[in-house]
Amino acid sequence: MKLHRIGSAAAVLTVAALALTACGSDSPTATAGTDSSGSSAGAVSGTLTGSGASSQKAAMEAWKAGYEQANSGAMVQYSPDGSGAGRKAFLAGGAQFAGSDAYLKDEEIESSKEICGPEGAFNVPAYVSPIAVAFNLSGVETLNLDAATIAKIFKLEITKWNDPAIAATNEGVELPDTAITVVHRNDESGTTENFVEYLAAAAKDVWDYDVSGDWPSDLASENAKGTSGVVATTTSTEGAITYADFSAVGNLGTVNVKVGDDFTEISAEAAAKGVEAATPVEGRGAMDMSLDLKRDTTESGSYPIILVSYHVFCSTYKDQATVDLVKSFGKYVLSEEGQKEAEGSAGNAPLSAKMSEAAIKAIDSIKVAS
Repeated sequence: MKLHRIGSAAAVLTVAALALTACGSDSPTATAGTDSSGSSAGAVSGTLTGSGASSQKAAMEAWKAGYEQANSGAMVQYSPDGSGAGRKAFLAGGAQFAGSDAYLKDEEIESSKEICGPEGAFNVPAYVSPIAVAFNLSGVETLNLDAATIAKIFKLEITKWNDPAIAATNEGVELPDTAITVVHRNDESGTTENFVEYLAAAAKDVWDYDVSGDWPSDLASENAKGTSGVVATTTSTEGAITYADFSAVGNLGTVNVKVGDDFTEISAEAAAKGVEAATPVEGRGAMDMSLDLKRDTTESGSYPIILVSYHVFCSTYKDQATVDLVKSFGKYVLSEEGQKEAEGSAGNAPLSAKMSEAAIKAIDSIKVAS
């Protein structure tokens, strides 16, 4: 099977950037001795602890290596335990930042005020990635599927690869009479939440489950923890299908998703186009960059099963040393260098310059609790 990789994306996530750059801030700017790349000539030191999305693992390893090389006195520790676990650890005070493939819910924002001060926590994007519907079927590299068929497969209603619904959109493809094995996440996952949100919006006549980071308990099938877990299980199981960050699916086949009258091949560029219709989440703080994604778009060439992977920070921390460390690392991730390292290591779509600039402005607003 063909090896799929994400190419470069020239511009993504411009809507929220425009919204944020219109907001002013009287908060302190970058810590003395640091720049937008996070380089600090040894001025920043200490250990920064994060937890969260397993989809960020490869990118985080690249960010950690580059950042620690530029900041010899600093160390970053990140546990890729899943988005839900990461947010819980952060809100419990067990991590100084979280990586999450879903933005904080309103109740989580409210809860964050206990550890982050009266302005609570906020979300900034770290990168954009399409979620692949990935499968292991000998001799088949790609398939065309519409939302209803995808939903029926994951709802365990379509159970054979040569089902008429699959054959109808894949003329000329030799489909075997092989059982379909659905592989889903068994941990609370932002990838799950984004995928289910797509099914609920684009196939609402089929998918009647609430949107959640937990897979529906009555649809239990093969399962594994984390992105690497579901990819490994699918790779070792003939006839298996899963959903996972596109950067991680390796040699698995991928689905071209029907959007409007056409089938869109998964790519960073198509994901970027899918983000163009996004709108800022209402009712959030001035520095929060959470986005509502339009999952049921009909715009040709747009890929709708996407995630914006966020970093979650407090608006205030207890001391200046922590503030300096958080700002320094957060800005390094968003720098041109940090985005290139993540793209090269994990294949994620880099943020646009406008979005990175807006996110850096948000991080610059972090201050010491009064």
